[in-house]
Amino acid sequence: MSSKEQKNYFEILKRYERKFDSKELEEYKMLLKRHKDDEDLDRLSMEKLKALYTKYHVNREKKNYDNLFKKPADNDSNS
Repeated sequence: MSSKEQKNYFEILKRYERKFDSKELEEYKMLLKRHKDDEDLDRLSMEKLKALYTKYHVNREKKNYDNLFKKPADNDSNS
């Protein structure tokens, strides 16, 4: 795992910190502290980081904006 990929995971997860439960937040802060010390994460730590990424970023609810881009129905108002 490159440090660049590791950095990207932390940048993305920063947006979801407030959604973490207490155990996840504790693990995340521990991993973040190791990251700030320029330490490469081991395989298990990276798995935990990827699990948080998958849970909060990949599986997030995507909003549907289709209704904003549809043309309004024509109700014979052109007469």
